[in-house]
Amino acid sequence: MTNAVQIPASAPDPTEAALELARRVRGPVLLPGDEGFAAECAGFQTGVRQEPAVVVGAAQAADVQAAVAFAAARGLPVGVRATGHGLPEAARGGLLIGTRRMDTVRVDPAARTAWFAAGARWERVVPEAARHGLAPLNGSAPQVGAVSYTLGGGLGLLSRQYGYAADHVRSIDLVTADGRLRTVTAAGDPELFWGLRGGAAALGVVTGMEVELFPVERIYGGGLMFDTDLVDDLLETYLRWTETVPEQLTSSLGLVPMPDVPAVPKALRGRFVAHVRIAYTGDPADGERLVAPLRAVGPRLTDRLGDMPYRESGRIYSDPTTPHSYRGDNALLGELDAQRLRTVVELAGPGSALPNVIQVRHLGGALGRPPAEPNAVGHRGARYLLSVLGMPREGGVEELRAVQRRAFEAVAPVTLGRSLNFLYAQGNADRDTTARGSAVRGVYEPADLERLARLKAALDPTDLFRHNYRVIATS
Repeated sequence: MTNAVQIPASAPDPTEAALELARRVRGPVLLPGDEGFAAECAGFQTGVRQEPAVVVGAAQAADVQAAVAFAAARGLPVGVRATGHGLPEAARGGLLIGTRRMDTVRVDPAARTAWFAAGARWERVVPEAARHGLAPLNGSAPQVGAVSYTLGGGLGLLSRQYGYAADHVRSIDLVTADGRLRTVTAAGDPELFWGLRGGAAALGVVTGMEVELFPVERIYGGGLMFDTDLVDDLLETYLRWTETVPEQLTSSLGLVPMPDVPAVPKALRGRFVAHVRIAYTGDPADGERLVAPLRAVGPRLTDRLGDMPYRESGRIYSDPTTPHSYRGDNALLGELDAQRLRTVVELAGPGSALPNVIQVRHLGGALGRPPAEPNAVGHRGARYLLSVLGMPREGGVEELRAVQRRAFEAVAPVTLGRSLNFLYAQGNADRDTTARGSAVRGVYEPADLERLARLKAALDPTDLFRHNYRVIATS
């Protein structure tokens, strides 16, 4: 355990204080107006500007300690950004820690584990594990940060077989509000270990994490894409089909209004398409048999299902890699029928004021079972996750939110809660604490939320790492 770095609170001005901090860290320390400041603040989500008073580009865990001590001495809230897919709530007027330089990955093939630093992305972890015939429980987008994804629960390509990524964490390296660097395990601090896995970043700054790996070298995977006239039939077929497949098969259905622009393949431009994504760990011949009912719906615009090395699993979704502005929300559903899904499509699909990408992820299997070491991920009885994601027009965030609210009202009777990983800038851009609090209401089971609030109060009584537990618990 390392002692905290102490920064005097008596520095006469921000520049002098930042210079003092810069002498204590390996990475850059930047103030507004400095060269590189805007680039350090930029991330994948371009629709919300980060406006911190100071940025620390951490290169090692000791830099994080120094930054936290600096912020605590001055009462500055602390936000953390790895890749910019998520948005730190405390960045405005506070201290932003960028962790992208901390991208070390180590694999222990004998123990079937991987340790990765705070800024490592899945695109580094997956190939390193694949060298040993192993796979992590990564998500669909290789560019997402592995630590933040896992802290939020982690719903990935192999989840129905193995569960949430948070269910398979071995240890977490954490800098707490007192500036201490701790290694948190189930045996050493079971309460904090419980809260970190699924509780996200409210309890400290994670500098590294060790997770389990699984013996998955190849999968039967890819996708089927159907044209507009087959979307309605596919909705019903897909939902019926999910009731029959084994838990070794994880899938989702994406309903996507494709723009008519040169960047989109000519065969897809201007169409409303349905994209079924598949990851199956069984024999490819069995995979072919399992997907036959989907192919029977009709001709495909694309059919890219087949045997593939797991290291190429990012091709299944082919998520966007160019930073852009987007907003969205989600609902964890106890059930879903085709008529409700059609209503969602009518309200938020191509015929709406602002067309959205609508996605349905099939849950169940290991996701519905309690993990060996309990954690804060809730609503495990959900059978589907519905997400609605759109790009707002200039100044049109509220217009987009209104469209999305109506879509989620259609599934309110079967909604159990929400998933933290799929909030898509909900609440992070709101400066009103009540709005931020409502953004995660429903993510946690009520008893878990109270437990998280108690843990937060004990570890971070001044709310250095701003989070909605406190907002909700006191509202």
